[in-house]
Amino acid sequence: MSQTLPVLTDATLTLDKRVATLTLNRHDVRNALTGTALVDDIVATAAWINRADDVSVLLITGAGSAFSAGGNVKDMARRDGDFAGDVAEVAERYRRGIQRMPLALSEVDVPIIAAVNGPAIGAGFDLVNMADLRIASRQARFGETFLNLGIIPGDGGAWFLQRQIGYQRAFELTLSGRVIDAQEALDYGVVLEVVEHEALMEAAMAHATRIAAQPPKATRLTKRLMKMAPDMELKAFLDVCAAFQGMCHNEPEHLEAVQHMLARMKT
Repeated sequence: MSQTLPVLTDATLTLDKRVATLTLNRHDVRNALTGTALVDDIVATAAWINRADDVSVLLITGAGSAFSAGGNVKDMARRDGDFAGDVAEVAERYRRGIQRMPLALSEVDVPIIAAVNGPAIGAGFDLVNMADLRIASRQARFGETFLNLGIIPGDGGAWFLQRQIGYQRAFELTLSGRVIDAQEALDYGVVLEVVEHEALMEAAMAHATRIAAQPPKATRLTKRLMKMAPDMELKAFLDVCAAFQGMCHNEPEHLEAVQHMLARMKT
């Protein structure tokens, strides 16, 4: 069922040919995820996508020079906003605030592509790692810089990063707090591809449209399988595969795809 696009505060959302593009639009604060409504906008978009059958891919990028600077350091210095209060108060703000973002994105049914247009620092880097595919501009920079500020990755970054690049490399980046460029991110496997800045959205959209052209219900089920696989024993996983396959074989999109393949074989 098609759904009306949600009304967002600090981001923009468009839908074209089954690709939803979410653009973080607080370039005045380098798309900081605290002290803005960006987390609310991301959570609202995730919920909308799971109700919208006419969406097959979510593409996330940033407006301006940065993808996202993560937490607002000025608020940290003032012990203001998300960072105010005693231990229990700060913990509760994290749970009710930025931690909603990884939980919401982990439940998105469709593939997520991050088009990293500039620096992705701290929680901004973690947001990148919540995507399934990551395409970077040569102007992109990446840093798990929490320890430089005397804090830890409170949004789940230590969970996501090691699943992308392995424990040892994730440990080194997190404990050193150093910032890497796009080429090193490619070498580490943080990103799939690095392109010239002017070609970023074209490259990201090429991946998005290729996926969006696939049968949509099977695409969503395939993503669910990909997310489930690392945490399941093989026998239990195969049982889920069998059930999902039974669902696919009974969908009209399967027969349409088969007929299309047969028609291509005749030419």
